[in-house]
Amino acid sequence: MTVAGPRNRAAAAVAVAAFAAAGCSSATEGAAEPSPVSSSAANSSAAGPAVPNPLDPARYLADPCAAVPPDVLAALRYTTPGEATLAGSPRATAGPGCGWDIGAEGLSVQIIFGTANRDKGIGGIAGIYRAKDSGQYAFAEPAPAVEGYPAVFGDRLDRRAQGNCTLWVGLADDLAFAAASMGYQGNQDSCQVAEKVAAAVVSTLKGA
Repeated sequence: MTVAGPRNRAAAAVAVAAFAAAGCSSATEGAAEPSPVSSSAANSSAAGPAVPNPLDPARYLADPCAAVPPDVLAALRYTTPGEATLAGSPRATAGPGCGWDIGAEGLSVQIIFGTANRDKGIGGIAGIYRAKDSGQYAFAEPAPAVEGYPAVFGDRLDRRAQGNCTLWVGLADDLAFAAASMGYQGNQDSCQVAEKVAAAVVSTLKGA
């Protein structure tokens, strides 16, 4: 594991600023982090699906790069070590995460565990829908469940057609993680990569 460096300022700042700080504008930028909402907004109709069998990422918070097996990354052509952003880092505003890139091609993928978002009261999948309702996010669209866990595509800007895709997966009612891919040819490629990485994370957590 290595600590986040300049190569992946996104992996660490993107989703890291991640549930929704700023929309993506390049292959190294990703999701943004929703702000806490009022109690009335929290009780709105924008409630996310319940997570009946919560998963705890605690084992991977000190080494988030280990949550994605090397063989999964290699199949996606990510062969260099990931760069981690850990709790306590100024970049870890949403929680710890890890990013990988293929520098020569401008491709990157990242994950972030939204533990800091949970502690701020932003919530899990419900927080993404509330971000859409409050205007923080341009879109929040239900996605196919990931290994049985609820998921949603969402971000401040919808750049899926440009090859940037962010997928949120609920690990508990108040906790979600993001898998974001950037720099791909378009919606299908980028979202498929995000889905594969997200599925690998859930499988890892199930086996922890």
